[in-house]
Amino acid sequence: MRTYYIAGNWKMNMTASEARDFAQKLVKKLDGSDVKIMVAPPFTALESVSSIVRGTSIVLGAQNMCHKESGAHTGEVSADMLLDLDVSTVILGHSERRAIYKETDSHINEKVRLALAKGLEVIFCVGETLEERESGKVEDVVLTQVREGLASVEASQLSSLVIAYEPVWAIGTGKTATPEDANAVHKLIRDEMRRSFGDEAADAMIIQYGGSVKPDNAAELMSQSDIDGALVGGASLDVDSFAAIAQFNA
Repeated sequence: MRTYYIAGNWKMNMTASEARDFAQKLVKKLDGSDVKIMVAPPFTALESVSSIVRGTSIVLGAQNMCHKESGAHTGEVSADMLLDLDVSTVILGHSERRAIYKETDSHINEKVRLALAKGLEVIFCVGETLEERESGKVEDVVLTQVREGLASVEASQLSSLVIAYEPVWAIGTGKTATPEDANAVHKLIRDEMRRSFGDEAADAMIIQYGGSVKPDNAAELMSQSDIDGALVGGASLDVDSFAAIAQFNA
């Protein structure tokens, strides 16, 4: 039985002090939740939030990491730096990293393999643009991202992998794929995992949906057979909204 997993990606929002105050409110509302909860503050707020969520049921995540362990990579943050702050999860392959910073599938794959080797949980993001959806390329785009992004990942590492399907056209736009459309892509991903890694791995794989998830659509999305949680952007910046999403089955 898969456990629902609700993750909040704060993106480039909140100073360290703002994040600390926000995390304190979140802990009061969600510590001990019956679903898995993760928050990913900006790098500058990781230490502040780490001190608040340590010892609670809320998991600390990071929004990105470097594909190399150390060295001359100005402005980057390594896996070991994240681990030193009690970060347990890292989001990789987010559509904004792909579109704005031109991260390729092979580059993302380097990050995925390094993160898993270091013992970090990975939330690996895939999804199509509106143009790709309208031209009937959803299957080709998503499956290519899955296959190339997870190349050389071992079956033994899959327990530390979560996949997030985030249709790019639904991120921050207020548009949301219908639950049925979203579930169809989730099933497509799960079937690919089944082909590559077998039934047990596919059935255990947590696949989140990301794209304008809100309190009023969370329960319907989560009711779908292959949707196991949410990667939440804008709504994760409001304590009450994020808590309501996390408590969709209350």
